[in-house]
Amino acid sequence: MGVSDNNEVLLTTKVDYDRASELKAFDDTKDGVKGLVDAGVTKIPRIFHHPNSHDQYDSGSTRFTVPLIDLGGVGEDPAIRKVVVEKIREASETWGFFQVVNHGIALSVLEEMESGVHRFYEQDSEVKRQLYTRDPLRPLVYNTNFDLFSSPAANWRDTFYCFMAPHPPKPEDLPSVCREILMEYSKEVRKLGSVLFELLSEALELNPSHLNDIGCNDGLTVVCHCYPACPEPELTLGATKHTDNGFITVLLQDHIGGLQVLNENRWVDVSPVPGALVVNIGDLVQIITNDKFKSVEHRVVVNRVGPRVSVASFFSTSLQPSSKLYGPIKDLVSEDNPPKYRETTVHDYVSYSLGRGLDGTSPLPHFRVTNF
Repeated sequence: MGVSDNNEVLLTTKVDYDRASELKAFDDTKDGVKGLVDAGVTKIPRIFHHPNSHDQYDSGSTRFTVPLIDLGGVGEDPAIRKVVVEKIREASETWGFFQVVNHGIALSVLEEMESGVHRFYEQDSEVKRQLYTRDPLRPLVYNTNFDLFSSPAANWRDTFYCFMAPHPPKPEDLPSVCREILMEYSKEVRKLGSVLFELLSEALELNPSHLNDIGCNDGLTVVCHCYPACPEPELTLGATKHTDNGFITVLLQDHIGGLQVLNENRWVDVSPVPGALVVNIGDLVQIITNDKFKSVEHRVVVNRVGPRVSVASFFSTSLQPSSKLYGPIKDLVSEDNPPKYRETTVHDYVSYSLGRGLDGTSPLPHFRVTNF
């Protein structure tokens, strides 16, 4: 039985397609998607075919543009800070996404971080195969598709990541080709995270230190993606639509583009802005703000040009052991606005989220109080 839409080749359940065997064979190469491209593939394997992968999206409309916020002067000028806080509040309530410039991280650091990611993926295949693993708690994890064996369709991307806080890896556990910049960039992003959590706290009319005090900035996972050039981009995705399972994400993306955010039921390009970083609200902030700030679905489309690289810094202790419970902040709930979520630890939330893979739906409903 085949399924088709507009004559596109989509997922199929034909008898001659042993998906499990194809997934294992692909994973066993330990060469990822880049290995396919390096081998000169001109047709993408069926494991990457996504049904309805490119539904409508809006680009070029000024009405649909992710907010761009200038952080220059927020630490010195109260008047500037007040304006920025209001812009962040509005963006967090309506978009769940915004871009920031004058964020305090030097352009040279951003460029070297991008270069470091390219250097990692350009290493000899034999070197990378030694790092390839499906153990999510290794000091450095490199693989393709964390949910390769559970998702309905594989994504056209490879990834390496490391937990940089609260327990950073030993320097020798990081790849020599990007070790120094990974450590420097992580330190700079955590500083920016502290500033962003202060501004978000003020946008919620809380004490500026509130979100930092409750541990939103305690954990940091730096995730480095590579989206190789794709010969059939209309058949697949770089990342299926999803929400992020942390508090916030700070994203460094290169000039190629491909990130899209769902706004008013339209996919909108998050166009690269030189020197800017993309910030988005994660599920845990939606929980603690009792739905005031929105964790919004987003995805990545792939291109015939590439590789595109991006660095997503997730503020969360992720899968590391935790007992601290997070639920709606008491100052943000009332009789008229009761808690909409039950309390959860970061570990339990992230475990539930990752266990489902990128299946196109949000984990948030699972944690909602039943009468909502």
